[in-house]
Amino acid sequence: MEMREDSLIVIGKHAKAASREMIRLGVTEKNEGLEAVAQALIANAHSLLEANQKDVERARMDGMKESLVDRLTLTEERIEGMAEGIRQIIALEDPVGEVLNMKTTPLGMQIGQKRVPLGVIGIIYESRPNVTADAFGLCFKTGNAVILRGGKDAISSNKAIVKVIREALNTCKLPVDSIQLLEDTSHETAERFMRMNEYVDVLIPRGGAGLIRTVVEKSTVPVIETGTGNCHVYVDETADGKMAADIVENAKTQRLGVCNACESLVIHSAALEKILPLIAQRLENHQVEMRGDERARACYNMKEATEEDFGKEYLDAVISVKVVDSLEEAIGHINHYNTGHSEAIVTSDYHNAMTFLNEIDAAAVYVNASTRFTDGFEFGFGAEIGISTQKLHARGPMGLLALTTTKYIIMGDGQIRG
Repeated sequence: MEMREDSLIVIGKHAKAASREMIRLGVTEKNEGLEAVAQALIANAHSLLEANQKDVERARMDGMKESLVDRLTLTEERIEGMAEGIRQIIALEDPVGEVLNMKTTPLGMQIGQKRVPLGVIGIIYESRPNVTADAFGLCFKTGNAVILRGGKDAISSNKAIVKVIREALNTCKLPVDSIQLLEDTSHETAERFMRMNEYVDVLIPRGGAGLIRTVVEKSTVPVIETGTGNCHVYVDETADGKMAADIVENAKTQRLGVCNACESLVIHSAALEKILPLIAQRLENHQVEMRGDERARACYNMKEATEEDFGKEYLDAVISVKVVDSLEEAIGHINHYNTGHSEAIVTSDYHNAMTFLNEIDAAAVYVNASTRFTDGFEFGFGAEIGISTQKLHARGPMGLLALTTTKYIIMGDGQIRG
């Protein structure tokens, strides 16, 4: 049954009221609430797995590919990981209340900036139910209320997770409406949600290109864009073959359905004969299909790549292969086709490494390391709210700081402006 617009307004009002309550909470109260949630997630693992199984069964009946079913699936280990993500956030320093750049004006006033919550954050996301707990944890720690709109694929899981979180908050006498879920997953309700400027301060979409494009185009609420990941690994002419094979194998196959997985291999023509077969054999061990340009196919048996292949985020056991004759050509190719997420170079040449770091336009740029490290946990932020590929306010994995803003605070002793 479609949610009525007045129900959306009620959710907005409750979120706004909860955000006002959140401002009053100290670090200890927030951390105690987060610990209660972490314990509750583990204590209720059985009911969470039961709810998740309904989503998984429905997804398979609907023909969802297995790499995306994997993103949807919860296990006891993944629930423990959700709780650990919450505890990682507890251990992090609370940025709210930090005073920056305090100075004295010529008239004797003290003026500076204080870090404060954004207010009410709306998050629109797709199949990964762990996002529900991650998003709550980061928003709660930074004093924000959050309204979640997950996809229909994970609705049973999301309802169960939110229920557990709200019950834990209620036990601690903390604002339960600091997390709310839109249980109606219709597009119509989502689009109304995107226009709730009176109640929602910022929207963060997490998901595929279609979802992100829809939110960016239709939202009247300010959006922090989290982009898709057409990530490249460039193997330079000076690259160590084993290192290149290790990095590409990990970046492509460690987990297929994630935004920081490598989707395209770019290789220097001088390294082609020596290194491509090493990489190809590793990928074949994981049943990864390669689609290459003419020179790549002449070196190793693979399918022909189309123009579309070079710009595609597969989220599957497929990788495109492009051969280039220079670092400049590699950078040009990557900047043309990438989505601004994560790019890597494998090289033994310091100058080439520095040039790549300087000229590649992406949120995360690696030298001799896998793109799979673009992650809030790996970067030391605890759980992440998403990976921003835009350039305003936040870029890259978004942890606690990205969910705050600042306000100027001015302290005087009677000054008036002449």
